[in-house]
Amino acid sequence: MQLSRFPRIRMGHMPTPLEHMPRLSALLGGPEIWIKRDDCTGLSTGGNKTRKLEFLMAEAVAMGADIVLTQGATQSNHARQTAAAAAKLGMDCHILLEDRTGYNEPNYRMNGNVLLDVLHGATIEHRGPGLDMNAEMFAVAETFRAKGRTPYAIVGGGSNATGALGYVNCALELLGQTVEKDLVFDHMVTATGSAGTHAGLIVGLKALNAQLPLLGIGVRAPQETQEGNVFKLAQAVEEKLGLQGVVKRADVVANCDYIGKGYGIPAESTLEAIDLFARTEAILLDPVYSGKGGAGLIDLCRKGHFKKGERIVFLHTGGAIGLTGYTHVLPHA
Repeated sequence: MQLSRFPRIRMGHMPTPLEHMPRLSALLGGPEIWIKRDDCTGLSTGGNKTRKLEFLMAEAVAMGADIVLTQGATQSNHARQTAAAAAKLGMDCHILLEDRTGYNEPNYRMNGNVLLDVLHGATIEHRGPGLDMNAEMFAVAETFRAKGRTPYAIVGGGSNATGALGYVNCALELLGQTVEKDLVFDHMVTATGSAGTHAGLIVGLKALNAQLPLLGIGVRAPQETQEGNVFKLAQAVEEKLGLQGVVKRADVVANCDYIGKGYGIPAESTLEAIDLFARTEAILLDPVYSGKGGAGLIDLCRKGHFKKGERIVFLHTGGAIGLTGYTHVLPHA
């Protein structure tokens, strides 16, 4: 499994830290909790999409693209990191943002990730809810092509077989760190949405025979749909890598009990997770992905699903800049 066979432009700060969270572990009174800090990848405040974009942007450059397009929700971490990657490489960037929450507060629509999109020079179009956003994006890409441009369109979340290579690589990086630190983990937990992080990780962990169960905490879709999306993408990643049957359907596990009212809408458990991580470990979660992933981790520790004496690693997908877009739901002093 030689990932060096695939084009890659290094833009992130790797390896990201692997840290113990002693105060949160003590507060929950259960397992020993560690965190893989992919909020520290460095590209425009960091986040998990940077790993994917290292492979995606290399593919765009190889194809001779002069503009990249992508799509996401209004406060999309992926859109912000794509705009940053394009700026770093001197390429234009055009983003389609979908209203998935119905929030009209000025901070939500203009601050946080949206502010950084603009600062990085991206142009933006807005769409209402319920559309096939990838289809919308590909249609816009054709309008650029008709004008003589060479567009490269990146699906939502950067979650295709190329982008997911970034998380195959993350699995390799994490296991190297466990050797360096003499650690054995019993469980791994992360938020799962567009499926690329989850799919890349499970392919990498299984291909390396890590014997480390991975649980995705869903942020949008019902469990059956989420697991199906992850498994389908994992199969595509396997094919790209020349592997076959490494990941079984039973290896793909998601818990979607912490979604609340919908994507991008924090539940009470999301807000509690943001508060606990900030007050015990000085780590900032976001209201869309890592906050819901953290909520699942906390609740499952409290319920004894993760047991005292076990060791867990939580992959932080980043996105804290999005907190400034959610001032209308976050507590104030």
